[in-house]
Amino acid sequence: MKKFIRLCSAALILGVASFSFAADKPKAEAVNKADFITTNGTHFSLKGKTYYVVGSNMWYGGYLGSASKVGDRARLAKELDNLKAIGINNLRVLAVSEKSELNSAVHPATTNGFDQYDEELLAGLDYLVAEMAKRDMSVVIYLNNFWQWSGGMTQYMGWIDGKPVQDPNVTNDWEGFMAKSASFYQSKKAQTEWRKTIKKIVTRVNTVTGKSYINDPTILSWQLANEPRAGNSKTNDKEKAIYVKWVNDTAKYIHELDANHMVSTGSEGLMGSNNDEKLYTDAHASPYINYLTYHMWIRNWSWFDQKKPEETWDAGLAKGTAYLNVHIDIAKKLNKPIVLEEFGLDRDMGAYDVKSTTHYRDKFYRIVFDTLYQRVKAGDAISGYNFWAWNGSGRTSRENYWWQTGDDFMGDPPQEQQGMYGVFDSDISTILIIKEYADKMHALEK
Repeated sequence: MKKFIRLCSAALILGVASFSFAADKPKAEAVNKADFITTNGTHFSLKGKTYYVVGSNMWYGGYLGSASKVGDRARLAKELDNLKAIGINNLRVLAVSEKSELNSAVHPATTNGFDQYDEELLAGLDYLVAEMAKRDMSVVIYLNNFWQWSGGMTQYMGWIDGKPVQDPNVTNDWEGFMAKSASFYQSKKAQTEWRKTIKKIVTRVNTVTGKSYINDPTILSWQLANEPRAGNSKTNDKEKAIYVKWVNDTAKYIHELDANHMVSTGSEGLMGSNNDEKLYTDAHASPYINYLTYHMWIRNWSWFDQKKPEETWDAGLAKGTAYLNVHIDIAKKLNKPIVLEEFGLDRDMGAYDVKSTTHYRDKFYRIVFDTLYQRVKAGDAISGYNFWAWNGSGRTSRENYWWQTGDDFMGDPPQEQQGMYGVFDSDISTILIIKEYADKMHALEK
């Protein structure tokens, strides 16, 4: 850890629908409620002090923790130590994946069909949580995915209707894909099977520590899914209502299983809510949703063109900054905290190579961090952030940069070129900015 900090310092000097389900609880264990992160109005609280999420996304953490051939516990320890050294106190990780035939999905999967689990991979999540506890780090665990890179909601529907899932990376039919994914909310079979998985994870006993998940304060919150949306661009009011009810009912079910942890949605915010503030607000107004989430992608949403950076920077940044602030204001109205749990930018000119420069990314990170920091200092509802994402020591040797089974896991999921958004451990200029603002955020925890 000290070596990693010295490396950063040296680089700086050198200039570089409604369904009913039972929620049986496991037997009680002795717990101290004060050990769990909770909400206090528009802020998080831990042991009487304000707690800020200063985090990264590392969806593959459970994979690295596995003792199976896809795991790498030595690398996991290295990644966690390096992240801890630069002030990161939280990771957002994937709980389960669903077996998919798509090239743009991760392989192997933790779930190979209904009630078919790879226990070695699930034990990898146990190992990750245990290692994070040793480092006084917290974790947000999401239980599904709107997108195909981990199987997700569309794979549930594929299992149910017996039809192969179409890869939107190939068909470019993202509208059709999103409609298929959103049909998950209305399927009684999908909801029944998914709740079995929710219960399996939430009530799991950690095979490393012997502690049940519901009594482990390392977990900050359970999250419904990665970027759940009500549907595609043509989503109607009925479908929006179904989505809002799904959020409420699922979050309620998780709280029935686990009275100790918070629940969050994983929403992107307005851009994942058809730019409908009422839809976004209604979903997060549920009494079973403890805090708001949002994501911000100025390039994905065509606000910034990485091939024309000078021409599109100012306008893209203005839209991004406005997006940051409007969600904080919505959270204030709901009197709940909010976390910006995804944001990122390409390497310069959209390059993927680890040796390519990150001039615009560094500018972007600094502006995002500072915008949030200033609002934190003002006492506003923003309670932290997770950048997307940590690649760490992961590397690819593939000329096309696409992930294949057996390659290093990175923060860039299999549906994206490896190196697109992820921060490598050699990206010293970016890492120094991350550490600078991590230190500033932690200094406010009083």
